Amino acid sequence: MALFDKEQLKKFCQDILMKLNVSHENAEVVSDALVKANLEGIDSHGISRLVVYSKRLMDNRINPKPNISVKKKGTSVLNVDGDNGLGQIVSYHALNKAFEMVKETGVAAVGIRNSNHFGTASYFCQIACERHLAAIAFTNSPPGIAPWGGRRAFFGTNPIAFGFPTGNDKPIIIDLSTSVAARGKIILAAKQGESIPDGWAINEEGNMTNDPNEALQGAVLPLGGAKGSALALAVEILTGILTGASFGPHINNIYQEQSNAPANVGHFFILFDIEKFMPLEQFTQTINLLLHEMKDIPKVPGVEEIRYPGERRKRELDKRSSEGISLSKDVQKELIELGDTLNVTFPNPLVREGK
Repeated sequence: MALFDKEQLKKFCQDILMKLNVSHENAEVVSDALVKANLEGIDSHGISRLVVYSKRLMDNRINPKPNISVKKKGTSVLNVDGDNGLGQIVSYHALNKAFEMVKETGVAAVGIRNSNHFGTASYFCQIACERHLAAIAFTNSPPGIAPWGGRRAFFGTNPIAFGFPTGNDKPIIIDLSTSVAARGKIILAAKQGESIPDGWAINEEGNMTNDPNEALQGAVLPLGGAKGSALALAVEILTGILTGASFGPHINNIYQEQSNAPANVGHFFILFDIEKFMPLEQFTQTINLLLHEMKDIPKVPGVEEIRYPGERRKRELDKRSSEGISLSKDVQKELIELGDTLNVTFPNPLVREGK
């Protein structure tokens, strides 16, 4: 492991993407989303994803300059066709339109089709919170979860995220996949030659496995058994059916080489203008009272602090912003090779004091 400066990693990402005909503005969006995931400790959705994004851009399986179509339906619905663009870009531009609309309507829904992997769902909830809005984000993904009782992957890991502003720089951010673990964590474990914990996945025969490669050939288990499987189905309906995107096994996996067809991933966002429900100050005061009372209840033995979702992310971000982002040797090797291919120099690691 070595530590890297966040700004240098962002610049590397931007330079790579611009070499692949992504505009400067859009390259900034993707780079910010990827590096922020690393800063928050979500390394499975961080800069390691740049390698496969770049490969698919080079293979013409992702459109570097999408003509994103955003159509308003009624007063509070946006139907979006992402033109096979990078998911971060499609979602960012669609949400910018929705941010304008929700200030008039109070609630806005955004359905997106013909997109790609968009990184962490929490990223978009954080953007909404910065605008004093509450948000819910959903996305589907290539098959990863077996329906409850099945042994073959059918649903994606289909994350759900919520964002609620708190009046400070620590919003409540709830981001969870409908699987026991995000498939990206298994992909990262396979890259790093590590095993995965008990209870994460089954192999092709339906037996529990600690081998990430077997898990990728088998299926990730749903969160909470049948309940997680039901949630995955609900997300699939919102993101894959209601938007007109692909669903379940019909979503193409950008990690697989055998298909040149677009992924056609679907996303779904719901935004809430808090001011249409109550004064923002009243909302943030009350929500902070809720958090204070929650954190103040008696703790079980061994627990020093009750944290709300989003606190750990913010603390990790502050720490890694100061100390640097840790990247494994395997991830470094992949990024260096990508940089060499496109004539972009990968940054040197930070030098610790006394080293």
